[in-house]
Amino acid sequence: MRRARGFTLLEVLIALVVLALSLGAVIQAAGDFTANQAYLRDRTFAEWVARNQLATLLLAGEWPSLGQKKGEAEMPLGEREKGGRSWRWVVQVVQTPEEDLRRLDIEVFALSDDGRADEDQPMATLSGFIGKPPS
Repeated sequence: MRRARGFTLLEVLIALVVLALSLGAVIQAAGDFTANQAYLRDRTFAEWVARNQLATLLLAGEWPSLGQKKGEAEMPLGEREKGGRSWRWVVQVVQTPEEDLRRLDIEVFALSDDGRADEDQPMATLSGFIGKPPS
């Protein structure tokens, strides 16, 4: 009599356990990847907000007064209802040792749905310099 070949119940159960553990690791990695992508997207938008603010100040052609200036921006523009975010930017204008040169330190914070920002941890920071326009 010929003996039937196949897997035993124990072998099948061990294979299922290995498969379940493997799939759990794959799902965890995919979740981490998705969360990281969202963070990098937000970081990129925050950088764009900071660069836009610096460009606006440089192109204004005005000599900025010392101190702090705050404002809000939306990035991507006009996309608030489609998943865009609102951002709060803070510009600190500081006098440098050079009389005709000022440093602009820009910090960008993500705003939550209720309009609050975590002021302890900026999503992006950027520094630039502006020279005194000729009189």
